[in-house]
Amino acid sequence: MKIGSFEIGSNHKPFVIAEMSGNHNQSIERAKEIIKAAADSGAHAVKLQTYTADTMTIDHKGGLFDITDKNSLWYGRNLYELYQEAHTPWEWHKPLFEYAQSLGIMCFSTPFDETSVDFLEQLNVPCYKIASFENTDHPLLKKVAQTGKPVIMSTGIADVNDIIESVQVLKENGCKNLVLLKCTSTYPASPENTNLVTIPELQRIFPDCIIGLSDHTMGIGAGVASVALGARVIEKHFTLRRADGGVDSTFSMEPAEMKSLVIESERAFLALGSVQLEIQKAEEKSKVFKRSVYVVSDIKAGEVLTKNNIRTIRPGDGLAPRFYEKIIGKRVKAELKRGTPMKLEYID
Repeated sequence: MKIGSFEIGSNHKPFVIAEMSGNHNQSIERAKEIIKAAADSGAHAVKLQTYTADTMTIDHKGGLFDITDKNSLWYGRNLYELYQEAHTPWEWHKPLFEYAQSLGIMCFSTPFDETSVDFLEQLNVPCYKIASFENTDHPLLKKVAQTGKPVIMSTGIADVNDIIESVQVLKENGCKNLVLLKCTSTYPASPENTNLVTIPELQRIFPDCIIGLSDHTMGIGAGVASVALGARVIEKHFTLRRADGGVDSTFSMEPAEMKSLVIESERAFLALGSVQLEIQKAEEKSKVFKRSVYVVSDIKAGEVLTKNNIRTIRPGDGLAPRFYEKIIGKRVKAELKRGTPMKLEYID
């Protein structure tokens, strides 16, 4: 498929997305710095999130509206207040999209309700991202699919039946180009719960989709490894400096790490190559430095070959090592000097 000017698929290098999320810390200038850093790092796209606290939830306290899980990064926070802090003001979108375009990096967003889709359509976004928490919101899926634009959907907090149903909703409503991202919706995720081997299984179940990874682990290891398993889209949360703080900063990637991810994921893709069971043309020059049988002590005519006067050493222009044991005890026809590559014609 094609998203903007980028070809995405099994035969193309990974498409790397820098997810800004709420790491702008309510500063449009910081948001621009993040976009610039993403472009400089080589990321192919930067992604925003389009919602307000009111489109996400209601202003209410108590029950599940308050985060009471002591292991959560957002323990003690109220959902409405958290979304107020984390949202990207809608009036920022147009200048941020234009700034990204001026730097040559794609910009798109995750809509969280139908009104945000209408808003993003006015900005002519190249594609849409569906977050894991919204991947079973069928009204939203229908709205996004009906734009006819490519969709990237994370598969966290969903079992295979949920995903099958959501893919069906998208396709029945006009989505022709779909990327599914393997995702573990814990923040941060651990290597142990990332389960990258799910990637080829998703490809088997959804052969018409491109499979990728939405990665919340620290570092680049999971992202690079995912390429070997078939991922061709990699999304990572991105910030300038984790030390600056912010709602998602703890599990976000810094610019130097993003640059490494872009470089190493492309290297992983290139290294996959094709099945090779023969000597490659590129290896031909190296053949001469393989081991072969050589004379290592002067040998007189008629003398017997022993382990003291012949050895298998580098370089490789003598007899192949497979002949070594077969010629031990044989006599030579002529005098052979130390450093002579052994040949069958020298043997009586």
